[in-house]
Amino acid sequence: MNSALVTGASSGIGAATALRLAADGWQVVLTGRDRTRLDALVERTGGETVTADLTTDDGLRQVADAASGVDLLVHSAGIGWAGAFADMPPERIDELVELNLTAPMRLTRAVLPPRVAFVASVAVVGVRDEDVYSATKAGLRAFAASLRYRGITTTTVFPGAVRTSFFHGRDYRRRFPRMVEPQRVADALVDAVVRGRAEVFVPGWLTAADRIHGALPGVFHHLARRFG
Repeated sequence: MNSALVTGASSGIGAATALRLAADGWQVVLTGRDRTRLDALVERTGGETVTADLTTDDGLRQVADAASGVDLLVHSAGIGWAGAFADMPPERIDELVELNLTAPMRLTRAVLPPRVAFVASVAVVGVRDEDVYSATKAGLRAFAASLRYRGITTTTVFPGAVRTSFFHGRDYRRRFPRMVEPQRVADALVDAVVRGRAEVFVPGWLTAADRIHGALPGVFHHLARRFG
């Protein structure tokens, strides 16, 4: 039986991914900060839980121990922040970098599993008012690509707006992309892992945005300022 550890499994994409893996017959270990939600999810997945904070040494050690020997490590834990960069408190910058980027790097190094999956974001192309968040997700993309040179199979999923706690208390006013449900992202991630795909965008048409950004960054930013 395949085994996986999913971070950020308390809610959102992490919880949906754990449910999908369990439904497909995977043995899952769930980690997050909310013990109550994790315990409720265990009843549906039959997995194990580790309540821990990945930004602390003790928490990282606990999760790394639980992940020892797993076939797949899924990095779904993360937080966001939106607003004018000049208004962003310095401690929030540190918090985003530590959880979104540093923790996945440290946990991957501690476990070195054969397969790693990352939940990034379409923000890798740069999103207005999400400067630091975009930077952390772009860092995950480069990290995943580099791991492949070491023989580790990586999959990175880049969702657009997802109906999760990221947008709680915020009005989503962008014209596109429309919000998608966490389960859609989880299904795309697991399918890509099984097929060995390195990257997948959700919805799929966002691949075009990434290609335009790579080939014609000036054109991309002009369109983003006009329609984003």
